[in-house]
Amino acid sequence: MMEKPFYRRCLGAIMVLTIIYLVHKVHFIFNPISTLVQILIVPLTISGFLYYLLRPIVQFLESKKMNRILSILFIYLLFAGVVTIFLMVVWPPLQKQITEFINNVPQLIDGLQSQMNEIRNNRYFSMFDNKDTQLMDKITEYVNAGIESATGYISHVFNFLNDFFIVVGTVPIMLYYMLKEDHRVTPSLVRMVPKNFRREGEITIHDIDTMLKGFIAGRMISAVVLAVMSFLGFWLIGLPYPLLLAIVGALFNFIPYFGSLLGAIPCVIVAFTVSPSMVLWVIIIVFIAQQIEGNLISPYIYGKTINIHPLTTIVLLLIAGDFGGILGMILAIPVYMMLKIIVVKIYQIYLSQKTEDLNI
Repeated sequence: MMEKPFYRRCLGAIMVLTIIYLVHKVHFIFNPISTLVQILIVPLTISGFLYYLLRPIVQFLESKKMNRILSILFIYLLFAGVVTIFLMVVWPPLQKQITEFINNVPQLIDGLQSQMNEIRNNRYFSMFDNKDTQLMDKITEYVNAGIESATGYISHVFNFLNDFFIVVGTVPIMLYYMLKEDHRVTPSLVRMVPKNFRREGEITIHDIDTMLKGFIAGRMISAVVLAVMSFLGFWLIGLPYPLLLAIVGALFNFIPYFGSLLGAIPCVIVAFTVSPSMVLWVIIIVFIAQQIEGNLISPYIYGKTINIHPLTTIVLLLIAGDFGGILGMILAIPVYMMLKIIVVKIYQIYLSQKTEDLNI
């Protein structure tokens, strides 16, 4: 009976479910591993992003006959200069705007309430039944809750940045060894693959590396361009906290599809506390910036590196956001693409072996 494929698959499914049940029962054994992952996930993510951004520069310097270690140290020196310029030029006004935003939340809510009252008293709005005023009350309630939530998130980000300068001491060390041992990574991974499949393993690793390089470089360049365009637009129309809102929108841009919407929400809320016309200008600026980034910059940068159905992307982001928050949504797409490349390659190997067996 066990020779039939159906019964073998059923037995395999039962074994997998049994293993999952037993792992759930002894989950306390894996708590230290979970804690270790939570500690290392942020430094590893930052190191990985910087690795794919700086590796082409290291390779270029090596092509010019510069030693790899000297190339890395030279890049560190340039990077330290960029960070110093950021701390001297960008960080002081950004920190000031974050502090002002947190301190001015009551005034923002009051301004929002007054704008809602003006709309409610508008003669066009008064033509509707008075029961519709409940709609405005609900909108005001939801937007107030949104401002308070945004304040909480920004406060957490501010506290995270303060702690980040302590955690960031691990990133340069990780990044240094990633860049230094770059040429040994692929051979080491290939040696872990059975001898009969090492050629396929090498191709798979190359495909994953190409995908990550395109995704990370593309997201970083798009985020910087979007931040610059948004800041200039917000500054020209006189929107409060232009630098803070532009950076928040650029950070959310790392999240596909949802990122543009999430990044625009705080901009619209702040604009609405000023005037309804300011909201219109902000929507126009965000729309133009997103269209330029999405239709002109992203296709040129990504090419066909990222090829995921929009529905799949939305499902992945919803699941990852529920489990890992913002960081989970950022990592969802590259992790999915890595797993997809591996599964497709395994399936191709399986089909090729089945074809060979049939021919024999």
